[in-house]
Amino acid sequence: MRELVVEADGGSRGNPGPAGYGAVVLDPATGETLAEAAEYIGVATNNVAEYKGLIAGLRAALDLAPDATVRVRMDSKLVVEQMSGRWKIKHPDMKPLAAEAARVFPPDRVHYEWIPRERNKHADRLANEAMDAGGRGERWTPRDTSAAQVAAALPPSGPPGDATAGAARARAALAAATPPAAGSAAAPAPPHGAPDMSTPATFVLLRHGETALTPEKRFSGSGGSDPGLSEAGRRQAAAVAEALAARGTIQHVVSSPLARCRQTAETVAARLGLDVVVEQGLRETDFGAWEGLTFAEVRERYPEDMDAWLASPKAAPTGGESFAVVTRRVAAARDRLAAAHAGRTVLLVSHVTPIKTLVRLALGAPPESLFKMELSAASLSAVAYYADGNASVRLLNDTSHLRR
Repeated sequence: MRELVVEADGGSRGNPGPAGYGAVVLDPATGETLAEAAEYIGVATNNVAEYKGLIAGLRAALDLAPDATVRVRMDSKLVVEQMSGRWKIKHPDMKPLAAEAARVFPPDRVHYEWIPRERNKHADRLANEAMDAGGRGERWTPRDTSAAQVAAALPPSGPPGDATAGAARARAALAAATPPAAGSAAAPAPPHGAPDMSTPATFVLLRHGETALTPEKRFSGSGGSDPGLSEAGRRQAAAVAEALAARGTIQHVVSSPLARCRQTAETVAARLGLDVVVEQGLRETDFGAWEGLTFAEVRERYPEDMDAWLASPKAAPTGGESFAVVTRRVAAARDRLAAAHAGRTVLLVSHVTPIKTLVRLALGAPPESLFKMELSAASLSAVAYYADGNASVRLLNDTSHLRR
């Protein structure tokens, strides 16, 4: 019985956001590329894209050898463990996808193996090519000439956004640039998959100084009274301005439109001799009816809404904005700013949720990690974004400038 290797990947630029998948079928003896599949699937989560990549890879393998045994290699721990039967499938979006994957081959002919992301670059590249093509309103096609000729002979798999897999045989390995990683800002990549050694766009992330609500730990988002800095907050802004002036690295200042951020940003910008640019995408979550309340007060008044909010990023505060919605606009702002400030160091003055979201996305951490990060008033964090799509968290919640 013939054996085939399937490597699959999927990604979402925003999670959820514009998403795509890629899969490649390999000869295990020679490493030869036997088939490729990639598709832009519209707005979806990373997990949905990963599962769709798996299904496309299995179908491509089935087209090549219906009686084969298949070794699936993926960097998604969730998909590997769920399809291996070691983890339960609880999310309603995952169950039908897992069932569809299980129907392609008999379960006893498929073995799942987790691999690190750096060993899954071929499928990752295909997923990003599909997302890039979808962003242009095009269907993905292989870059390699021979692969493109084979793909042209296949029936179309539907318009961009259709989840149907389009398998394309390619008998030669593709030599192509590595596109941006899933969830990262789009930018040109260095040739032949080489690591990007250029100067990154570095975001220094400054949470605004204290307001009257900060010491009382009250919800203060974008839907309330828009409080300005307290006296303590103004002292904190002055302290961080001196610290950043001493470092001498900030080239631009960008701020949330809310008063507490603009006041903090203006204090820093005046010290650095820079202007402040307002970015709407950096505003805080709209907490709706919870604005101005403490956690305990919300728990007492809106217990069911609070439980739902803590359990799912798609659940919104009463009359407010969910973390999923915030993630989409913060990721869009990140992409705009990273493209506009490639190779520069930019101060972003924002709030707890947007800053934690930028850190979470850079780390590839799950949404629940937002509840596991501390972010003090007037604290500094930093994330660097490289042209090849990689991100590096350089600093988190530094408050040393406030203790001098």
